[in-house]
Amino acid sequence: VYLARLKGMPKAEATTRLKEWFTRWEMDGWWNKKVEELSKGMAQKVQFITTVLHNPRLLILDEPFSGFDPINAELVRTEILNLRDQGVTVMLSTHSMPSVEEMCDNIGLIDHARLMLHGNVREIRRRYAENIFRLEYTGNRVAMANALSFTGELIDSKEDGDHGTARIRLGKGSTLNDVLRQLLPAVQVRSVHEEIPRMHDIFIRVVSETEPAHVTAGMTE
Repeated sequence: VYLARLKGMPKAEATTRLKEWFTRWEMDGWWNKKVEELSKGMAQKVQFITTVLHNPRLLILDEPFSGFDPINAELVRTEILNLRDQGVTVMLSTHSMPSVEEMCDNIGLIDHARLMLHGNVREIRRRYAENIFRLEYTGNRVAMANALSFTGELIDSKEDGDHGTARIRLGKGSTLNDVLRQLLPAVQVRSVHEEIPRMHDIFIRVVSETEPAHVTAGMTE
C-alpha cells in the first residue's frame, strides 16, 4: 500500500486492488506476513504486484521468472502478456531465449556494452535461416539421396523401416518446389517444414566465443 501511494494512488484504492490481486493469485493468507518470511518465489509475486498495481504505461522487468516454479512462472507470463495486450510497453532483461522467442516482439542483444543485434524477433530468426528443411518420407534412403543430387544437399537422415526423416539444404538457386519435383518420383513425401533457427542458436552464433551476453527484449502493443 505504501509503494502504491508513492505512485499517487489513494490508500483505499490501493488496498482494494491489492486484495483483488491477492485473491486472484491465491495469496489471501499472506496479508499479514512479512516479506522476509516468504520464499523467493512468493516474494517475487509480491514484488510483481507492487510493480504493476498503479497501471504503469512502461514496465521494466529484470529476470521476471527467476525463482518461480513452472506454475507460477506461467501465471506471471500470462499477466505480462495481458499487460502487453492492454497497451503497456514491457522491457525484459533476460538470459532466457525461450522467453524471448515466446513473448517478445523486438530484441536487443548486448555483449560487453555493445549492441550486437536488434530488431523484430521473427524477422531476425528468418534472416538467420539457412534454407534447411526437415523432410519425412516413405521409401528408400539411397533413392531419396540420389534424387537430391542436383537441387539439394542431404545433411543427415534417420530410417525406421521404410519410413525416414531427413534434413536437407537447398542448393544454390534451388527452391523447395524444385527439390520436391525431384523427390516425388523417388519417394513418398509425408511432410516437410523449414527449420527456422531458435534465438538460442542465433545468440551463440552472434556472440561466438565471447563471454555470455545479456539480453534486453521488448514487447509493444
